Amino acid sequence: MSYLPPIIPATILGTLATVGVFLTFGAPSTALMAGPIVVETPETPVAIELFTSQGCSSCPPADRVAAKLAKEDNLVVISRPVTYWDRLGWKDTLAREENTTLQRDYAFQGLSGRNGVYTPQVVVDGQRGTVGSNEAIVRQYIKQSAKAPAALALRPQDDGSVIIGVAGDTSKTAHLTLVALDSHVSVKIGRGENGGRTVNYTNVVVDETRLGEWNGGKASFTITPNQLSHIGADRYALLLRSKNAGPILAARYVVRGEENGAS
Repeated sequence: MSYLPPIIPATILGTLATVGVFLTFGAPSTALMAGPIVVETPETPVAIELFTSQGCSSCPPADRVAAKLAKEDNLVVISRPVTYWDRLGWKDTLAREENTTLQRDYAFQGLSGRNGVYTPQVVVDGQRGTVGSNEAIVRQYIKQSAKAPAALALRPQDDGSVIIGVAGDTSKTAHLTLVALDSHVSVKIGRGENGGRTVNYTNVVVDETRLGEWNGGKASFTITPNQLSHIGADRYALLLRSKNAGPILAARYVVRGEENGAS
């Protein structure tokens, strides 16, 4: 079943226009005029975070749903393997304690929908949680998250850096984070509930770098070439998240010039 992107409301179109104007006129022209322009029209994708584990027998169906969703342009899909099932006899080779902490913080914040700490769990835009294999509910939450309060626009530079323009509204401080991802990982699991199985994972978190804080209005940030050269990562995403594991206000992949045939 294909998903038709929701109609973007007028308020968001206004935000997108603001970001576009800001990228063109709101920063030093020498920086913005250099380099290939990969993206001129900002997007407002919905962020999908899957909390999964190699030690969870219920997770492979959710991992397959994540792989399917990752093919859709209106979504930013991130897999976050957790650590708390390592005690069952197999240490997850992709798990990060930071993923476990984020999921627990979501639960502490009273995530709407089906909350709590469990696997597989999908969290949509940091606001709604459900069982990760329940594609129908995930898509329902995607539709409910279509009205993004902020937007991100990118302008790659000749030196390999990327300028980010942010515009929109927020009631509290948000953090802009660069997430380094491994787009495809195949793991042969030796023991535990999935022992003997080979499971494929999509857009697995390798590292996260906080780029700065945003308090609404217009702002710009820069991603350096070194931040786009993390060992083990072949894809990057941006998350603009309200502090203390709050809602994700905007998300998108970072697309560099060479990935679009630009020179």
